Amino acid sequence: MMEYTKEVMNHFRKPKNMGEMKNADAVGQVGNPTCLLPNEKIFKNPEHIEIAELNEKQKILTHTGFYSEINKLYSRKYNGKVITLKNKLGRVNLTPEHLIYAISIPKNLKFFRNKESQSQQAVGYSLSLQLGTKKYRSKLRGIRPNWSNKNKEKIMPAWYHACQLKKGDIILFPIIKEEKDIDYLEIQIPKMKYDFKSKEIPDRIPLNKELLRLFGYFIAEGNIQEKPCKTFISFALNINEKELVDDIKNISKTLFNIDVKIKERPENKGVIVYIFNAKLARWFKQLFGNGAENKKLPDFILHLSKEKQKALIFGLWKGDGYSNLNRDGPRAGYSTISYQLVHQLKVLLLRQGIVPSLYTEEKKVVRGVNHKKSYRIHVGQRDSLIKLCKILQIEYNPKSYSSIDSWFDADYLYTPITDKKINNYNGIVNNLEVKDVHSFVSEAFCLHNCGDVMYVYIKVGKKDFNGVEKEYIKDIKFQTMGCIAAIATSSMVTELAKGKTIEEAEKITNKDIADSLGSLPAIKMHCSNLAADALRDAIQKYEKRRFK
Repeated sequence: MMEYTKEVMNHFRKPKNMGEMKNADAVGQVGNPTCLLPNEKIFKNPEHIEIAELNEKQKILTHTGFYSEINKLYSRKYNGKVITLKNKLGRVNLTPEHLIYAISIPKNLKFFRNKESQSQQAVGYSLSLQLGTKKYRSKLRGIRPNWSNKNKEKIMPAWYHACQLKKGDIILFPIIKEEKDIDYLEIQIPKMKYDFKSKEIPDRIPLNKELLRLFGYFIAEGNIQEKPCKTFISFALNINEKELVDDIKNISKTLFNIDVKIKERPENKGVIVYIFNAKLARWFKQLFGNGAENKKLPDFILHLSKEKQKALIFGLWKGDGYSNLNRDGPRAGYSTISYQLVHQLKVLLLRQGIVPSLYTEEKKVVRGVNHKKSYRIHVGQRDSLIKLCKILQIEYNPKSYSSIDSWFDADYLYTPITDKKINNYNGIVNNLEVKDVHSFVSEAFCLHNCGDVMYVYIKVGKKDFNGVEKEYIKDIKFQTMGCIAAIATSSMVTELAKGKTIEEAEKITNKDIADSLGSLPAIKMHCSNLAADALRDAIQKYEKRRFK
C-alpha cells in the first residue's frame, strides 16, 4: 500500500479552496483524462459489463477485493495513442496515462526459483529476483516472493501508468474477499395456472454440495425447453458419462423427489436426461439463464465459501471440461461460448488458488460446420493442476516441475504482462469515479480511476505591496478528478498561491508543492508537476487576456 505523509492526507481529507469559481478571471487546465475504450468490461457483481453501459450507484469490484459504489461516469472524444496490455486473464485497451496496480521489474533482474528455507516441519520455497544467478528448477509452494535488487531495496506494488509498463512486468488481480455462506435457497416461483402435470417441489432447498453439482451440470450441459404446456430441463451428455447420469438422477430424487427420464441415442453416442417439472425449470432459468451463450452465475454463488464452490467447479468441469494428464505439459481445460461464464469461472478458480489462462477463439467454419466464438480456460501450472485435480477427484502424480510465472498471496494473483501493443484510436473513451477506494477491476487487472485532470480558477485583485500597487491572487479554487496525491497537491498549490503577487505565484514549482506536503512517493511526483502547471496555465491565460 502506498504511504503518504500526514500533510498529504490532511489536504486529501479536508482540501482547501475546492470547488468551481463563478466569473473567474482565468481558468487553468492540465492533465490527460485517463480512459478505456467504451467496450472494455468492468466487473460489476456478478458479471462483467461494458464501461459505457455502467450507471452511477452501481457497485463494482475494486483492487481491495471488495465492492464500492460508482460516484460519477465520464465520456469524451479522444484522438491519440491507445495501449493494449494482455496477460493470462485477458486484454484491456486504455489510454497511456491510465494507472495500473503493478510491479515494474528492473531490466537487469531476472526470475528464478530458489529454495528459501528449511525447517524440521516443512520446506518453503519462493520466487525471487536477483542479479547474475542462473535459472534452475526447484519446488515452489506459492509463497509471496521476497524481491530485492542488488542494493537489497524491496520491490513493491504501486500504481504505474500503462505507458511505463512493459512485457514481463507483474500485474495484480484481486481475490474476491466478500464471502456470504448460505444454507438454504428459497424457490420463489409460482406454479403456472395451467400447469397440471408438474409435481409439487419444496419451496426451500438446502444449498449443499449435491445441489451445487447439479447447478454445475446444468450450466455446462443443461437446457430449458419452455412451451405453454410443456416446460422442462434436459441434459445432453455423452453415452459414456454414466456417472453423471446417475448423479443427476439421484440428486433430483433426493432434493426434489422427482424421477428423471433417460433417453439414449446410440446413433450419436448421446444420452438425454429429462427433468419434467415446469417450476424447477423456470427457477433454473431465473438463476442461470438459458442457452449456452447466455449462461452465467448469480451473485450468491460467487460469494459462497470456497469449500462449497468446489462442488460447483466439479459439476461445471465434468460437463464442459477435460483433463489431459499424459501429454507433454499436462493440463486441464474448460470451454464455453458464454463470455460471462468463463470470467466468472476465472474468479472461482482464483479463490481456490488456481492460476487460469484464458483464450478466445473467434467464430469459424470447420468442415462445413459453423462454430460460434468461444472462450477457453487452461490450467497447466503444476500446483494449480494439482489443486484442480483434487477438486475433480482425478488422480494426478506429476513427474516434473513446471515453469512458474504466476503466484498468489492472500489478496492477489501476481501474473506477468505477456503482450503490449500501441495503436492509434479516434473515438469515444470512458472512465468512472469510484467512492472511497478510487479503483476498479477490468477483465485482466486493477485500474485506478485517477485521471489527474486539474482545473485552477483564479480571481485577481490589486493592492499595495511595500508602496507599489501590484496584481495578486485575491481568490483561488480548484477542481480535480484524481487520486489522493492529485487532490492534495491541488489543495496545496492554492494555499501557496493565495495572497501572493502574480509574479510570485508564477514561480511556484513542483518542488515547492512536494516539500510543503512533506514529500510525495516517487510514482506520484507527476501530480505536483500538474498542480504547478495548472496554476501557471491560469496565470498565463489571465495575462494573455489582459494584454489583448
